[in-house]
Amino acid sequence: MAWLRKLVGAVIVLGGAGAVAGWVLSAPVRLDAGTTAQLGPGDAVKGKRIFYAGGCTSCHAKPGAQGDARLELAGGLELKTPFGTFVPPNISQDRKDGIGAWSEEDFANAMLKGVSPSGEHFYPAFPYASYARMKPADIADLYAFMKTLPAVAGKAPDHKLSFPFTIRRGIGLWKLLYLSPDPVIALPGGTPDKVLAGRYLVEGPGHCGECHTPRDFAGGVKKSEWLAGAVAAEGSGVVPN
Repeated sequence: MAWLRKLVGAVIVLGGAGAVAGWVLSAPVRLDAGTTAQLGPGDAVKGKRIFYAGGCTSCHAKPGAQGDARLELAGGLELKTPFGTFVPPNISQDRKDGIGAWSEEDFANAMLKGVSPSGEHFYPAFPYASYARMKPADIADLYAFMKTLPAVAGKAPDHKLSFPFTIRRGIGLWKLLYLSPDPVIALPGGTPDKVLAGRYLVEGPGHCGECHTPRDFAGGVKKSEWLAGAVAAEGSGVVPN
């Protein structure tokens, strides 16, 4: 049975090599120095426009909040999906329970790379797959505006997920497939600036495709069916074409 022992040994070696490769490939990746150098001091006035274009309050306002209270970004809304229930976190300026202690670079890594200050992957229910297309200067402006918003104490509840979705490291493999700063729609040279700006708004800060595009089995958007309409990712109903 020497051949069997060799076969088992080979399987173990290959399995171990695959596990190591998967661990390396799934590691969180932070922004490079060239990108962080483009951040600089942001403009809160410009950042306000980006904030509302991105609809940040839709997920991060307290459930049921109205008017100016929607700027209290305490999180807590439950988003029920086929992968489990995601709960948007507190992103107010509270230094303990929110993101008030984050540096501009921390914020940029979250928005563009989906990586937390502690070096963990964020779940892509946070639409950083779209925000990855944003300009560093716009990230800096958004950060500057959010620093003007109120601090709200209290952590949002944890996500309610089942195995294997509890393994955050696996999100690194998801990112290899779906996280790219490249535009979805290719436009020819000579395209008017207004059209280019519209594409940027739709594909980046507006993250329109996150709801209006069908998703595959892994939860990634099907770029070949961009904005074609989809079953609502949360709750029930259909998001139109």
